[in-house]
Amino acid sequence: MTRIRKSGRSAVRLIGTLALATGIVVSAAGCAGGGGGDAAPDTASGEPTPGGEITVLLDAGFAGGWATGLDPATSNTTGSNLPQNAAIFGGLFTLEPDGDGGQIVPNQAESFEWSEDGRTLSITLRDGITFSDGTPLNAEAVVWNWIRALNSGSTGAPRLQLNVDTPAPALSEAFMTSLWAALPADVDKATVQKQLGAIQAVDDLTVSLALRNVDGSLVNGFPTSSFNLIASPTAYAEMGGDAFSLKPVGAGPFIVTADSLSERLELEKNPDYFKSGLPYLDAINFQSVAGDQVAYQTLLAGQGDVIEGLSSVPLITEAKANPDVAVHLGAPTSPYVVQLNSRTAPFDDIKAREAIYYATDFAAINKGLFKDEGEMSQSFTASGGLFFNPEVPGYREYDLDKAKALVEEIGGLTVNLGTTDIVTARSVTTALQTQWEEAGIDVEISAEPLGDVITRFVTGDWQALLQTAGAWDPSVGIGVGIRFGSTSPYSGAPLPEGATSGADALAKGLETELDVLLREAVGTNDYDERDAKYQEIAKYISDQAYAPFGMAFSPAQVLRAGVHGPGLDVPIPALSVNQGVLYDRVWVESGK
Repeated sequence: MTRIRKSGRSAVRLIGTLALATGIVVSAAGCAGGGGGDAAPDTASGEPTPGGEITVLLDAGFAGGWATGLDPATSNTTGSNLPQNAAIFGGLFTLEPDGDGGQIVPNQAESFEWSEDGRTLSITLRDGITFSDGTPLNAEAVVWNWIRALNSGSTGAPRLQLNVDTPAPALSEAFMTSLWAALPADVDKATVQKQLGAIQAVDDLTVSLALRNVDGSLVNGFPTSSFNLIASPTAYAEMGGDAFSLKPVGAGPFIVTADSLSERLELEKNPDYFKSGLPYLDAINFQSVAGDQVAYQTLLAGQGDVIEGLSSVPLITEAKANPDVAVHLGAPTSPYVVQLNSRTAPFDDIKAREAIYYATDFAAINKGLFKDEGEMSQSFTASGGLFFNPEVPGYREYDLDKAKALVEEIGGLTVNLGTTDIVTARSVTTALQTQWEEAGIDVEISAEPLGDVITRFVTGDWQALLQTAGAWDPSVGIGVGIRFGSTSPYSGAPLPEGATSGADALAKGLETELDVLLREAVGTNDYDERDAKYQEIAKYISDQAYAPFGMAFSPAQVLRAGVHGPGLDVPIPALSVNQGVLYDRVWVESGK
């Protein structure tokens, strides 16, 4: 088992919310070595008891939206649908509670090991695991899933620099027929063949992944990545893509019985789950609800048992005073950030970006909207995550006079500020609008569904977007690479000189200075070296005024009495905005 050190001061609880969600990047940087291990024990009070059923309420603007389905290879919202994915697929690895931090633990994987040069990851699977259709979860199934994840068009497809120098091994006709049938008709077969040289089934239970460079955060990123979610190739072939995206078949603790996209998902216990005695629950339902107020009222009305990620401070305060519910806050990892699109006017001018820094008073917003419970950050991490440092040398703090002077110097500034359609996020953009207008900036604000925000990022049709940045490991999930790497579709940082797009930069092998720092931060397995690089990255982003950071938050888990489980009443650092929940160990007290 590999334990990951947690840096920074002790976790300070913070509240808030906003989110952007996408599937995710298994990006670079790394865990050294690895080994097998069992899951950490539950620490909730009392002895877990089997049986019962719960309904989990999820905000439609984030985790409660799965409009592109739940097939890990084709979903565009894998990173936000962690609750559903944990219940259906379980995962090769899980992030487990570890005091006030977390640790990566092999789950369906039994162990992992890096090659001596740190470029090839070998994962050994636990023997005897079967999908809920009775077929084996073996190395060949992992290869099938990973190739699909890379080539099926999801906006959250893992971004890996594979070493494709090794020829693909001879593969059975049955396997290749199944793979081609599950890939888009226009897939580049030559590229797939090269990938099959980098991703190989070494034996029935061992799969290897060859990288061009050391990737120190790769394993840390698994729990938010589609690479972690292994689906049944046999079920896909029998059901077809459309049906499979509605009712995917995995080897997790629960089986899908009904799915109304972005409305309700119903699951029942997997009787053949590989962990003896688990899951505890007989059934679980995920219900999408329109915001925090509706979620809380639904819980109080007895139509739900858990709210994942309640962010409204007034509602959290009200819930804390209600003896009928329990409120649990996790360690924050993801600060708010105003991303500025430096690739287009007006923010291709650093003076315009500086004006936004000086006009933004996140401390006042924290006090007014979050009752000072937010944790202020000047970079892409917070105290619940790795490599946290609250202050960045030279960071431009709120100064209205400087903001006004810069706006006047550049002849005025007009900004469209957007965000995801979540109540708290809308409140923050309204507050920002008021602050910026005091500096003479004309501001138009908008809030759109998550899918539309993703489209804006991908098309580049945006000026400023309020989002969150950060994750338990800053190079995975919605981390610093996603927000600031030049080739990420969710970045507003400049493209490398000579590149016309992120794809063009990748094809030509072009990098910005920031790209190099991001690559170097994950190009080592040494914790202290990684820490030093992230401090450099934070200062570079600050010096270039790419995005002012604000409050980090840890949305609350609100439970009816008698509900327990890791990630609910036992905190786990947020992998991607909200805490992950290990649903195979969620249980309810008898009679409640």
